[in-house]
Amino acid sequence: MNSQKNEFKEYVLDQLRFLERVECKPMFGGFGLYSDGVFFGIIADGCVYFKTNPTTVDAYKEKGMHPFKPSEKQTLKNYYEVPAEILEDDEQLAQWARKAYHVGENASE
Repeated sequence: MNSQKNEFKEYVLDQLRFLERVECKPMFGGFGLYSDGVFFGIIADGCVYFKTNPTTVDAYKEKGMHPFKPSEKQTLKNYYEVPAEILEDDEQLAQWARKAYHVGENASE
């Protein structure tokens, strides 16, 4: 199972190659995605979740995506699952990741 988790992580990082200085750190039993120290995404349970705000969340909801639930009792409503068709398109994924990065960047100010 760990090799599957690492393979998916490497796939996601490869798909994010258009985004500069992406780092991946263990968290929540998965991985946190950072760019220039800004936390913008989560890799967990074979899914990718990006940080959202009221302006960006509708794009996720329109595609039927749901927020990240690290446990039955906890939901991180600011992190929404990235649709598979976006994850598979590295250029679109970079656009969505940049938006998530800017949300994270503004949240830390």
